This record gives sequence, C-alpha cells and structure tokens, in this order.
Amino acid sequence: MAIVDLTLRPGTADDAAECGRICYEAFSGIAEEHAFPPDFPSPEVGAALMEGALTHPGFYSVVAELDGRIVGSNFLDERSAVVGVGPITVDPTVQNAGVGRRLMRDVMDRATERGAAGIRLLQTGYHNRSFSLYVSLGFVHRATLACVQGPPLREEEMPGYVVREATDADLGACNDVCRQVHGVDRGGEVADALKQGTARVVERAGRVTGYATDLAFFAHAVGETTPDLQALIAAAAQFRGPGILVPTSDSALLRWCLSRDLKLVQLMSLMTTGLYNQPDGAYLPSILY
Repeated sequence: MAIVDLTLRPGTADDAAECGRICYEAFSGIAEEHAFPPDFPSPEVGAALMEGALTHPGFYSVVAELDGRIVGSNFLDERSAVVGVGPITVDPTVQNAGVGRRLMRDVMDRATERGAAGIRLLQTGYHNRSFSLYVSLGFVHRATLACVQGPPLREEEMPGYVVREATDADLGACNDVCRQVHGVDRGGEVADALKQGTARVVERAGRVTGYATDLAFFAHAVGETTPDLQALIAAAAQFRGPGILVPTSDSALLRWCLSRDLKLVQLMSLMTTGLYNQPDGAYLPSILY
C-alpha cells in the first residue's frame, strides 16, 4: 500500500545523521539479504557521505518525512550538463510503499526544470525491485559494470605513459578527453577533484590522453584508450570505497584487472534517460554515473 501522507522537503545539514543512518541500514539490509558486502561499513560513513552531499552547492537534495520523522532521501548531482541520481535511500520500515518512487519523481522533475540534457544512475545488480522501479520511470539499461576491489597494483610505470597529479591547467584538456569519449564534459567534478588533490592525468606523446578524479567508488575516469586507463589504475595508491567500476564490455580492461588480483565484488547497471552517447573510448563511471 502506498503511503499517502508523505512530505517532501529540501535537505539540510542537520539531516545528515538521520539520513546517514537510513542510508547505512537500507543498503546493508539489502546487501545482507543477497549475501553481498555492504557499500557503507557504518552509519558514521553514511552520515559523512550525506553531510557532503547536503552541504555541496552542486547537489540538489530532497528528504521524505512521515509523521515528522525522516524516512528517506535522494540527491541529484548537478555539476555537469548530464546529472546523476543518488544515493537514494528509504528507511527499511517503510520500503515498498511508494517512498522511493516519490523521491525519484522529485529529482526527475528537478532535472527537467533545470533543462538537464540527461539523467544517469547506477543500480545494484542484485536488487530487482530498484531495477524494476527505474525501468517503470523510463530509464534504459546501457551497460553492466563490474565493481572490483583489491590491493594497489604497485606496478612499474607503463612505457610511453606518464601518470602525474593534475593541476588547474589540465582542466581544459580533461574536459576535451571527456567530450571526445562521452560527448559531454564533467568539468564540475574535475574541478572539485583538483581542489581535493585527488585528480590524476595520464600523458602519452606529451599530451593528456586520460584522467581520473580518483580511483574510487565515487569517482570517474576517462581515457582515449584502454591502456590510458590501465596506466591510471596501475599508478593508484588505493581504490577507495567498495571499489572501481569497470564496464564489462571492456573485456580487455576487466581481464587485465582480474589478472592482477583485483576481485569482483558485484555487478551494477548503468541506466539513463535523455541524452546518452555510446562511449567512444575507455571509461570508469562513478557510482552516480
């Protein structure tokens, strides 16, 4: 039965702890049902994630309340022309009652109002209910991603490829590579990564041919070729969060990762509405898209 008396409102920094608790319990509960490790190891990690999204000017947030208590939240990453959804979480006590659909409708309406070219999200492969929800809302499955995790590769630098810390002067080149591969850039995310000191670029023949905002669950990477991404992955000091997301269609890259003791954690689905260009190059999406 759908919940009727649900109130939606903008999120605030004061919501971080409760939204973080719900985020942790919702994701860990579903993961445990299917015998998978949780994406977030504790409520505190969930709260830190929520606080970051709730206070970032590039994110739109919506919180669902029932009888004065928070029962869910959703976010829209608006840093680029194409927007990313998530994380969307619903309190386990009110799941399957229409809260998730209301939260999704809200961010989709927001994307339409601001004229976003497209909407993207990543969906957990073993969660059939969320897949069905997104399809019913008009999302199209575009790619299957393998989340892989393990120790840093600590390999020697690949001949002909130089990986270094990105600087502000690299922003234009990074945007050029992203537009070449995806048809749009993600300059807002790259700018944030530059401020945080996590962005890296790979150079080949004296020019930037790929970049990574980080090698992490909440970061993305783009390269003209698969070896460009291999160089970035090989140079990473660690893979933050649950792991990096490798398109299964890039069998050469996935096989290369698995041959270096990175382990498959789970499969995920990239789903979109609106503008979507088939990538012309190599890429690692973030959990948002």
